[in-house]
Amino acid sequence: MIDKLKIEKMIIYNVTVKIENQSHNEWLDWMLNKHIPDVLSTGMFKEYRMSKIMVDDEDGTNYSIQYLCANAEDLESYQRQHAPALQREHAERYKDRFVAFRTIMHVVGHNTKVD
Repeated sequence: MIDKLKIEKMIIYNVTVKIENQSHNEWLDWMLNKHIPDVLSTGMFKEYRMSKIMVDDEDGTNYSIQYLCANAEDLESYQRQHAPALQREHAERYKDRFVAFRTIMHVVGHNTKVD
């Protein structure tokens, strides 16, 4: 069982992205094999989850990428030291082919068991 005090400090950094359909396959491969590993290599996140948002959208495909932080301090360090360069790389590579927004969430419950 996860320590309740640790859960109360955990933060989810959620990035929602809509990528145009023509760039989707290349973008997904790049995200899974380059960008997300680069984000995780900063050491600021414990795990990630990437999910396709189930919505009909003729203009693009929508994803939620959720990165789990142990605490707000780790997220602040990531945002200050690493995020600008990583976001710039994404923005330059996929200029005018995506939209993104970020949401920060405080974890109030967590269960890692998946069957």
